[in-house]
Amino acid sequence: MTKNVYIHIPFCKSKCKYCSFVSFCTTNSKLEYLYALEKEILHSYKHEELHTLYFGGGTPSLLRPDEFAQIIKLFNINSSTEVTAELNPETITQDYLKQLKETGVNRLSFGCQTFNDKILKEIGRTHNSQDVEKAVNLAKKVGFKNISLDFIYGLPGQTGRMFEDDLEHAILLDIQHISLYGLKIEEGCCFYKNRPENLPDEDIQADMYLKAIEILTKNNFNHYEISNFALDGFKSRHNLNYWDNNSYYGFGLAAHGYENGIRYFNTSNLKEYIKNPSTHKEVHKVTEQEQLEEEIFLGFRKSEGINTEKINKKFNIDFCKKYAATLNKYISYGYLKETNRGFSLTKEGILVSNIILSEFLA
Repeated sequence: MTKNVYIHIPFCKSKCKYCSFVSFCTTNSKLEYLYALEKEILHSYKHEELHTLYFGGGTPSLLRPDEFAQIIKLFNINSSTEVTAELNPETITQDYLKQLKETGVNRLSFGCQTFNDKILKEIGRTHNSQDVEKAVNLAKKVGFKNISLDFIYGLPGQTGRMFEDDLEHAILLDIQHISLYGLKIEEGCCFYKNRPENLPDEDIQADMYLKAIEILTKNNFNHYEISNFALDGFKSRHNLNYWDNNSYYGFGLAAHGYENGIRYFNTSNLKEYIKNPSTHKEVHKVTEQEQLEEEIFLGFRKSEGINTEKINKKFNIDFCKKYAATLNKYISYGYLKETNRGFSLTKEGILVSNIILSEFLA
């Protein structure tokens, strides 16, 4: 049975002002961390062939190529395994990318956020727009053919026109995948205590999102998930595995995993993880009702929506009968639509998806 793996690299050069992820602005514990990570992998991984392997963070590009290689060689991968590394553009050199490609990494995800240098500075990013262009061009030069850029909309001082410029700029770079995230200010980030006054309101954010769909689909990007757009053949297989509610290993500090109906969470305490990497902080046996709700919640994130036949078979229910009131209500509002395999959110429905999905939860 093939498997999927997420690996968390929790180190950063500096903390972005919107970031609430578990990460540290130091690499002092890097070697100890990598040793603990290897220990966890050797303890839990059962040598299944990998479908996908994903390095997230933090800033995985703070690892040297030989450190990537050391981790990758612990896994059973082949030429069809999707191996993704998140990279920050400012530190990238041609030699680094060339060596990274030799380790087996075949998909790159660059944290761009915006091409507006003034906004980049305001949100605490350490790169500028030229760094992104240079990194993408170097990646193409050394032979990477699957490159993604992350953007955030609703940033301080950002207008709809600025965001459109970002997307048009990205399209000209001839990349294969784009991820878009509306700015969310959560507890634990710098902006939570010092909220900028010049944030676009919710209506402007919604307009930005709808315009992004229009621009990207017009340029042959398939809107395959709420936040993700890909050219044909370049959907993120790793993330699709999450949205299909399939199992995966999670290795590293604060990593989550899902195996055999059990969700587990690793500690967020670095010292604790280094000391004992093989014990999960929390383990939860997912009930059948929770599995059903997750299937619905995750399935509706995909543009193709949910497959009712699959759900009926898996959970021995009649989906249309069980959720008739909710389905009829949101179809009449124009927020849900029937497909040839089930139901999906409309563009307008995506904007209020949290409200809609809450009604499917017990």
